[in-house]
Parts: sequence; structure tokens; C-alpha cells
Amino acid sequence: VNVILCIGELLEEREAGKTDEVNKRQLGACIPKIKDWSKIVIAYEPVWAIGTGKVATPEQAEETQAAIRAYVKTAVSADVAENLRIQYGGSVTPDNCKDLIAKPNIDGFLVGGASLKPSFMDIISTVGPSKLQTLWPSYKEKMEKEGCNEAAIAAFKYNLGVLASGADVMIPESRLDSVEGLQEFEKLKIKPDPKLLKKTVILKLNGGLGTGMGLDKAKSLLTVTEGNSFLDLIAKQVASMKKEFKTNLKFMLMNSFATSADTLEALSKYADLGTGADLEFVQNKAPKVAASDMMPAAWEKDPSHEWCPPGHGDLYPAMLGSGTLDKLLKKGFKYMFVSNSDNLGATMDLKILSYFASTGAPFMMEVAVRTDADKKGGHLAKDKITGGLLLRESAQCPEEDEKAFQDTTKYGFFNTNNLWVDLVALKAQFKKNDGALPLPVMKNSKTVDPRDKNSTKVLQLETAMGAAIECFEGATALVIPRSRFAPVKTTNDLFALRSDAYTLTKDFRITLAEKRNGVPPDVKLDGMYKFTDAMEKMIPNGPPSLIDCKKIVVEGEVTFAKDVVIKGTVTIKNGGSGSKEVPAGTYEDKTVDL
Repeated sequence: VNVILCIGELLEEREAGKTDEVNKRQLGACIPKIKDWSKIVIAYEPVWAIGTGKVATPEQAEETQAAIRAYVKTAVSADVAENLRIQYGGSVTPDNCKDLIAKPNIDGFLVGGASLKPSFMDIISTVGPSKLQTLWPSYKEKMEKEGCNEAAIAAFKYNLGVLASGADVMIPESRLDSVEGLQEFEKLKIKPDPKLLKKTVILKLNGGLGTGMGLDKAKSLLTVTEGNSFLDLIAKQVASMKKEFKTNLKFMLMNSFATSADTLEALSKYADLGTGADLEFVQNKAPKVAASDMMPAAWEKDPSHEWCPPGHGDLYPAMLGSGTLDKLLKKGFKYMFVSNSDNLGATMDLKILSYFASTGAPFMMEVAVRTDADKKGGHLAKDKITGGLLLRESAQCPEEDEKAFQDTTKYGFFNTNNLWVDLVALKAQFKKNDGALPLPVMKNSKTVDPRDKNSTKVLQLETAMGAAIECFEGATALVIPRSRFAPVKTTNDLFALRSDAYTLTKDFRITLAEKRNGVPPDVKLDGMYKFTDAMEKMIPNGPPSLIDCKKIVVEGEVTFAKDVVIKGTVTIKNGGSGSKEVPAGTYEDKTVDL
């Protein structure tokens, strides 16, 4: 006999926050009597949603069913939990079934009275058989053979489940509200607490190669200013902070399999930073997905091309799978400050740390005010469904909503990727979600060999670490000055960063000059200067003065002489062949034809 075991809470139990407690009690009474789990299906039926027309949101149902699976894993076994079918029952309709079935822990539906209606066939045709069950064995075998850890496998399974479900990974305008009333850094009235530093780890993300700028090594090895690379400045920042705060600050890097060796060699001269597992853990890698049939992509010419980085959202499963999270917790660390290695404005700020600790929030994002230069990047928004904060990246914006996406008057804040995380809360989220943090998934269309555009078309499934803001109830954001955000993504950024629009502080931070009032110059270099070596040839005497520049556009091949000053908006054109020099002098609000 096969059994569908129905469990679920009353409305008053949900409102009292006792949903998981009720389900565990009901399920716990049955577990000792179950001998053959292959004959058991669990159906989560919130009593308040049965036949009432009310329905749990996809997020509520997923959260509850993930908790059920996690409980079975603990109370029975990981194998039973993984193979157990957990259905949802509670006013399922053709309108809501697609969003519900898209969640990785909802394996189907228990449909009552609605199964007698003609529309039941619409539910069946929408849901169909589970693609994930068909696809997963091949991926599981491949990842285990590669030596991927449990956390990496669980994270990829979640992402693949979202893809296989056919769920719309876009975040439409209709789902969002603007964000108002955020705390501002300048208005903080909190007394800094130096004791918190002993419980805090500083983490830099350092997994990116500088391929987009013509480099074949870690971008952090690129020379930024005064002969210092990103890594040099980071090491000097940490030394400065240790001196300032008179404590041995804990510092770590998340490297990728492509940046680890070069990075450790470059930092070996800074012995105080640490070594080995005390200094770094390595980002996971994920299988590329064949676009044609969603099976694991194969490339016999070079099997390494079958794998890709899973985005910086992998920070969380990489910390779990490497054992770093548990080691930090065991040593008494509670708070983590995360930022990108190419953002030299992001240093430990005791005032911000003290504020974060005082809020009791599990997660806090540093955001800055959007300008026209930022309008194509992701923005912070409020989720109309949950009332919580979320991050919408450009890859998650439907084409028809692009104008609203770029409206800086409506969406006034962007994510700096400076994040503060409560490590205890992070561990609790992993436990609650059976070892996988349910981050929004982004699909990137590529070819399996990035240098061969005729090779197999693939999908790379990625997540963003800032998107975790929607995973933590009570997560918040802090508006920071632009001085804490000075990243380098392109040669446009590097060109500006080397100019007098930025200054190198005594504690080795690169910040916008005070005269800029928090607004960076807008730099648009000709496409021929996409790579750093070409840009270097353009400015043999260093970049022009940009302290008073609003926007500079360079079209064609040019070379800047020494003592060139750009003010306002200036376009420099060379429509001919060969390089032409921009003579010394001041250029203000004009187009210069060479």
C-alpha cells in the first residue's frame, strides 16, 4: 500500500509562527512506524488553505517544504530526504500552479475538489512530469566524480531545478515598489564598539580574471596606482586597520580555481595576512548546461570548458562546503564584512559594524545613490508580495521594463556589493533550507568554449551574493557615501581611477576627491581601448586631469600629452588613421577634432 501522509497547520498556528513546530510534531509521530519510505509521499496541506480559495505564496510553501525535507534528513537520512516526494495541497489552480511547481522542494500537488473541474487538465498540462528527476542523475554523477562537495552539489541542484521547472527568472516591474526611509551613514548616532572587531572577519571576493580587460590572470594583480596592485593595496589596508584598531583583524579571501595560485604567490610577501586555509577558501565550480536539452555540456577537446564559476552568490555554499563557516563559528566569529577585491573604497568601518550589530539584522547591504552612470546596473527594490527588500539585476529585468529599471528617480539605490552578514543567521538559513540558500537564479547564454563561437550553445547558471537580502527576514540596507565605492570593471573605470578625480588616502583607500561631491566622472573610451595594454599606450604621461570633468568621450586613436586638463563635457575625435596627440592645455565643454 502506498500512503500520502498529509500534514499542515491551522491559521492561528501559522500566525503564531508555529508552522514548522506543528509539522515536525505531526511527522514525528509517524516516522517510527514507517518501514519503507519508497511507498510514502508527504503532502503539506495548510489547513487554512484547503478549499478556502486562500493559498500559501510560492515562497511560503517552498520555505515550509524545505523545512520538512530538512527535518526528514535529520530524523531519517539524507538519502530518504533527497528522494522523498513532498507535494503541496491547498487551493491549487491553473493560475498559481506554475509559480508553485517552480520551487525546488515542491514535487507536485495534492488536488481535491478542483480535480473534478475541467480546469484540472490545465494544471496537469502546466506541471507535466518533473524534468529535474530526469536530468539530475547525470549531473550528480558528474559533480561527485569531479570531487564537488555536498554544499556545491546542493546549490547547483537548486539552480538546475529552477531552470528545469520553466520558471520565469525575470523580476517584472509589477512586482516591485521603490525603497524609501533607509538609514544614512552620515546620520548614524551610534558609539563605535571596538570589542566587536574580535568577532568579525573581513572577506574579499577575489575570483575574477581580468579577461574583459585583456588579462589572463587575477584582475586583482593589475597595477592601480603608484605601483600598487589591488592586492598590494588590500594588504596595506589590512595592516593599516590592524594598527588603527590595535587588534589582530581576521582577513580572508574567496579565490577561484583560476586565481588561487597567483594570488597566494603575490601575497606571500605580506606574512601577517596568514597562509593556506587560514587566508583563503576556493569558490566552487558548476557544470555548464547544454541549451538544447539541458543535459550536462560535453567538450572533449578541453573538458575544463565544461565547468564555469557559479557567480559570487556561491560565496555562501563555498563557505559551507569548505568548512570555513563552521571554523569561523567555532572560533567565536559572528559578523562578516564582504566586498569585492576591486573596490578599494570598501574597508572595515567600526561605526557601520557597530550599527549593524545594534540592529540585530541578519544581513545588511551597503547601497549608494544611483546616478546616470549607474542606471544600467542592478538596483534595490521592495517586494510587493513579501514586503521585504530585494535586488534586481539587469539580467533579471524584462525588456519591456527596461525604461523603469533605469529610472533613478524611482529606484534610487544600487548595491555596492559591500555586505554585512550575521554568520549565526547564515548557518541557520542553511539548516532551514536543507543545505542550499534559495537565491534567485540568472541564466547566461554562452558557448561551451568561449573562444569558439561555433561550439555548443550552453547556459551558465549564476547567482548574486547581494540577492541574499531577500532570503533573510529582517534584512536591511544602509545608504553610504560614494567614497566607499570605487570599483574597476573596465578600462573606463581604470582611466578615471588613475586621474586626480580620485585620491589615495593614508590608510590606502582610493576615494573620490572631495571636490567631486560623490559623483565620478563619466568616461567613455573608444572600443580599441578595451584592453589595459592599449589604454596604457594612450596615456604614456598618465591620464589627463579629470577633477572638474563631467564626461569625457574618446573616439579614435589618440595619445594624451602631459598636462591635459578636461572640464565639463568633452569629446575628443580622431577620424583619421594613426594616433594623434591631444596637446597640453585645458579643454572645457567642447568637441575636439584632431
